[in-house]
Amino acid sequence: MRIGAAFLILCAVAGYLVVQYVTGGAGGPGCRVVSGKDDGATYEFTPEQAVNAATISAVGTARGLPERAVTIALATALQESALRNLDHGDRDSLGLFQQRPSQGWGAPREIMDPIYSAGEFYEHLVKVPDYMRLPLTVAAQRVQRSGFPEAYAKHEPDATLLAAALTGHSAATLTCDGRPAATRAAGPDAVRTALVRDFGRDVLELAGAEVGTAASPTPAAGASGDRTVTLPVPAGAGAGDGRDARERGWQLAHWAVANSSALHIERVSYAGREWIAGNTVGQWSTAAGAQGAGGAERGADAVRIVTAR
Repeated sequence: MRIGAAFLILCAVAGYLVVQYVTGGAGGPGCRVVSGKDDGATYEFTPEQAVNAATISAVGTARGLPERAVTIALATALQESALRNLDHGDRDSLGLFQQRPSQGWGAPREIMDPIYSAGEFYEHLVKVPDYMRLPLTVAAQRVQRSGFPEAYAKHEPDATLLAAALTGHSAATLTCDGRPAATRAAGPDAVRTALVRDFGRDVLELAGAEVGTAASPTPAAGASGDRTVTLPVPAGAGAGDGRDARERGWQLAHWAVANSSALHIERVSYAGREWIAGNTVGQWSTAAGAQGAGGAERGADAVRIVTAR
């Protein structure tokens, strides 16, 4: 009987592990960000948290806000919801920032939209006098009016790492396992829709996004079997918020990796570096043919996102 019970427990554990792998490991970390300063700082988080963090960052930079504003927003969301879009909370609090409909933050369905809730947070943050110079916990509290005003400070190190990666300030510092999520959204159309959702339509129109096959990234849009989205990042064309083109490119590349499980993204490449889903090393590697004639770096002019189908 003991042997039989032990066997059943082992089967249950094995089944759980299989489900975790298939669904993208929703119960534990699947993504990791490291410091670009070689100081050993790291932060591990789930694919769900990665998608929400990437959205918060995209909404901030789309408004032309600096990295510090994104850091404050991420630290706030880490404290309020652990970067999860909660449909419950204290009293009528909802969403990533636990905003309350009764306090004028919007209707429940609006607050449950991460784009809306992040936008509302930034809308209030920029009205805080001199928020860029305030301690993070003070700036966040001026917006949130929390009953625990010092709680935001403990999230500043993790939020700083996330913001550096997700605004493109730190290159090749965010990785995910890239296991397919249980949700079905996949393919280039889903990637383009998600890009517009987070960054606005300009992200495709200004970049002149193209669709191509995995083997040949830039044929005419609509070709049979297309599964690559190419986002040109022209030299000297920044995002309009003080960041240069390279930072813009790394923001888009890290955004794609953060969304890899949800959008079934298999490969992301930019600036001679490449991330591949399921790579157990968990690092960006040097892409094949990354160096051109005279040692010039290839791939620095476009972010290429290859989907599973």
